[in-house]
Amino acid sequence: MNSMFQKRFLKFCCYLLLTSSMLSAQNPLVTHIYTADPTARVFDGKLYIYPSHDAIPKNEEDAPRFYMPDYHMFSLENGSTWKDYGVILDQNEVPWGKKNANGMWAPDCIKNGDLYYYYFPAPPKDESSFRRIGVGVSKSPIGPFVWEKNYIQGIEGIDPGLLLDDDGKTYLFYASEKRLKGVKLKANMKEIDSEPIQIQGIPKGYVEGPFPFKHHGVYYLTFAHVFPNEGYTIGYATSKTPLGPYIYCGKIMDNIDNGTNHHSVVKYNDRWILFYHWWDISGFNKLRSMRADYLEFKKDGSIKKVEPTMRGIGHPKIGDTIQIDRYNEIYNAKTTFVGGNEPKGWMVCDTKMMSHVKFNGVDFEKGQAKLIKARVASGQRKGAFEIRLNNSKGKLIATFPVQYTGGWNSWQTIETNLLEQVKGVQDIVVVFVSEWGATKIVNLNWLLLK
Repeated sequence: MNSMFQKRFLKFCCYLLLTSSMLSAQNPLVTHIYTADPTARVFDGKLYIYPSHDAIPKNEEDAPRFYMPDYHMFSLENGSTWKDYGVILDQNEVPWGKKNANGMWAPDCIKNGDLYYYYFPAPPKDESSFRRIGVGVSKSPIGPFVWEKNYIQGIEGIDPGLLLDDDGKTYLFYASEKRLKGVKLKANMKEIDSEPIQIQGIPKGYVEGPFPFKHHGVYYLTFAHVFPNEGYTIGYATSKTPLGPYIYCGKIMDNIDNGTNHHSVVKYNDRWILFYHWWDISGFNKLRSMRADYLEFKKDGSIKKVEPTMRGIGHPKIGDTIQIDRYNEIYNAKTTFVGGNEPKGWMVCDTKMMSHVKFNGVDFEKGQAKLIKARVASGQRKGAFEIRLNNSKGKLIATFPVQYTGGWNSWQTIETNLLEQVKGVQDIVVVFVSEWGATKIVNLNWLLLK
């Protein structure tokens, strides 16, 4: 990467960061920072994510590489809003870690008894290995964690993935020397109980990012796997015992733009979810954003391949931002990156007479919503857009007149009253109305019930 390109890249990244301060509701899950390698866990009925953090490089020489100095964590609030708890561990707070190495890769967190154990890889200051794996302990899933003074002895590798079995025994999986390894932990969760073994049954090729779970008595081991001439995929294998041997069963997700795809699988509110990452916001595979889509099992226990969507998961509730551009259906309109000073993301644009966009699964709860807000930009003042239920000719619940906002990248938040009480989970459709022949009615970013 030459010096001029580095400077332009850094300026672009800084612009993206400075223009974003809002947590996103649908895919990607958050946009105010870059997040990758999302490990999702459900603790006491609440959904948490423990990802890594792709930061914007401070120096030009760091720009071509991953720059990962710390960890954040998130929890799902309301229907589809993610709360950022800030930095829970900085690289220079790791007692045994190399300072300013910017190598805080994929972590995991697991509950055993009344305590929470956070596992993470980092470059050791004693330079005994490329990465060592450490652990911190807390009484809360959000910390603060007390970090062990030394890394776990007998393990050299990355990407810790934990499995707490039904009998109370805990297993640590990790990637080392381009293969997957596993080991049983002692009851204190800080020491290994035996020598690590290489997991058998994993197909040839580079593998990393192991994430184990159990379903209907079967052990599933999912992992990032590189096929020749294809790049990173998410694959899985099954076994009758925690440490295998395993039988390879296929791919959960195909390659996305020839980059990494570390992930996790969790059951939440009776639905299985695949958490993964992509870099469609930044356009650079070292600045990734975590995403989620629903995952389904077939009757024989095999996993249906997951297709990445913009809609993602969850039911936005009253007070959640409805990212209408992450649609389920669109007709005679387009989406593109939002312009102006909006947080990075997409918008609905090129709206025409009777064009529409549909967004499924909005939770109106018990009908307490009285009004709906919209984030819009328009360079003209002719037309309107309607909010209807179920389809483009469905029940009308709100109408917004189109107003001149100062231009197509000049944004305003407008609101209107709901025409009647709406209850429960509903599909909504935004229908754009103007004169026939109009090619731009309004740019629409998001909706919000109040």
